[in-house]
Amino acid sequence: MRKPAAHIVWDWNGTLFHDTDAVLAATNAAFAEIGLPALTLDRYRELYRVPVPLFYERLMGRRPTEAEWLVMDAAFQRHYTERRAGCGLADGAEALLETWQAAGRSQSILSLFGHDELIPLVRGLGIAARFVRVEGRTGPPGGSKSAHMARHLAALERVDPGRTVVIGDAVDDAVAARDAGAHAVLYTGGSHSRGSLAATGAPVVDSLAEAVQVAEELAA
Repeated sequence: MRKPAAHIVWDWNGTLFHDTDAVLAATNAAFAEIGLPALTLDRYRELYRVPVPLFYERLMGRRPTEAEWLVMDAAFQRHYTERRAGCGLADGAEALLETWQAAGRSQSILSLFGHDELIPLVRGLGIAARFVRVEGRTGPPGGSKSAHMARHLAALERVDPGRTVVIGDAVDDAVAARDAGAHAVLYTGGSHSRGSLAATGAPVVDSLAEAVQVAEELAA
């Protein structure tokens, strides 16, 4: 019996979709709502964690109250939406997606970005046909990707977790991959510092082209 082909599960924000500057600006706008100082990109990457309330806890020294969380989340969503229109795919991403698909291998997107916003965004960028499944968050914000990864893979036909590689920019991507029995490759162009990514034990790369190359080796 023919074994399943290699499969990539792509993260969206900070990985395929290059929105890091927009995320930082929206985060600082959210912080300003409750009097927190702005962060540099390096500091943001050093502190960032998923679920997002853990990130705020690292910055504030305590968990935000429910009222603070609601204010910050609303401000972040508002400012991020304003800036998102100026963002696009990461360098070389479109060609990498096309080449992977043309080789007879499958790929999907699993994101904590809202599903109802993700779908039209992927379609608008002209890449929806490259994926066998595109799945965003359907519940409240602030969750973990691990809770969704096993279900995402189970919904795909002829996908073996052992030949699946999660490509993302966050520690949470490596944790989700490990929990689902898949591999991970972590990209430095998004939300986390190189040090925090390397601490997961997953390969760390500086470009999506390198990420795909390592994914091929891991899924062989």
